[in-house]
Amino acid sequence: MAFTLRSVKVPPNSVNLEEARNRVFDFFRSACRSIPTIMEIYNLHDVVTVSQLRSTIASEIRKNAHVTNSKVIDLLLFKGMEELNNIAEHAKQRHHIIGQYVVGRQGLVQDLNTKDQAISDFLKNFYNSNYV
Repeated sequence: MAFTLRSVKVPPNSVNLEEARNRVFDFFRSACRSIPTIMEIYNLHDVVTVSQLRSTIASEIRKNAHVTNSKVIDLLLFKGMEELNNIAEHAKQRHHIIGQYVVGRQGLVQDLNTKDQAISDFLKNFYNSNYV
């Protein structure tokens, strides 16, 4: 059974911060419920566990914990639902999922420093400046 959000209509704006907060928890639960299906679709069992993906989802949500405007929270939820829908409908490829949610940006920057020791200092500084 594939997980899809296409049939879900965009809800109206949250009335207050508490309603927006509850919607965030509902989104987190639905995202966590879709993890086993996503792992099957993208064959991720060899690179990540369900709990690691759950932690990644939680950290992505916590990045915006400082937001207190309910309209902004609704917009972020819409973007999150769209991302989850794209992943569940296989609109992304496996390396996109691994790079974005398994390795993360910090891992890619660390790999850059150990990847090629023979490059010049100028190129190392140039590459590092593009990731900052």
